[in-house]
Amino acid sequence: MTEFLSAVALLAAGAMWLSTTPAFGVGAGVSAEQKQKEMEEEVTRAANAPKADLTKLQCGNLVYAGTKSSICFADKFLSDVAEKTNLNVGKNFVPVRLDADNVFDFPFCVWSGEADFSLTKKERDNLRKYLLNGGFILSSPGCSDPSWDTALRKELKLIFPEYKMVKLPMSHPVFSTVNQVTRLTDKHGGQAFVEGMEVNGRLVMVYSKDGLNDVSNAKGCCCCGGNMIVEAVLVNVNVFTYALLY
Repeated sequence: MTEFLSAVALLAAGAMWLSTTPAFGVGAGVSAEQKQKEMEEEVTRAANAPKADLTKLQCGNLVYAGTKSSICFADKFLSDVAEKTNLNVGKNFVPVRLDADNVFDFPFCVWSGEADFSLTKKERDNLRKYLLNGGFILSSPGCSDPSWDTALRKELKLIFPEYKMVKLPMSHPVFSTVNQVTRLTDKHGGQAFVEGMEVNGRLVMVYSKDGLNDVSNAKGCCCCGGNMIVEAVLVNVNVFTYALLY
């Protein structure tokens, strides 16, 4: 009921804003009515977002920097984890705001997107608390976007000045926990790599600037995939399993 009332209040505020403000974006072919409809749809999606099923190991899809998130990170690897292990895994991503308290209900999250971004103070505080207290993040930019890569590295330096991202050797357990991966290959056949960040000896984040998004299995994604790592699904299965077992 609280969520529903909040959504109604937001809709009312949106309607008032539109009635007292010049039509936003009309010059670009976006009418006030269309903008209102988009606002209503966004509020509805947020109000109806599924909650974490705490009886399963759920993977959150981070919503950050306002409304940025990923539609180009496939959740197929979760089904593969369920098939290859005894872990009780939720097979679909659950959207979760980085600045929300319920982000701590998720032991594992994916973090992706495109273009430059900056996190809010609350998001930075939550991200630090999340990774320092048992959370794990799997991350890569959509379409190997260099602007997103730069933004992520900037944020990590601000939030974790005492820790660094380092290249993970192929001898690391994330390459053998379930699937044996001996080489990482980009879609052009070149050798790729992934990075990780450790906190007090515990790996808390795995990152690829090229891409672990598995775009070919992502629904609704128009992305070219960039310089995607061919073995992405195998690696993601390993990373998820590793994060829950170590």
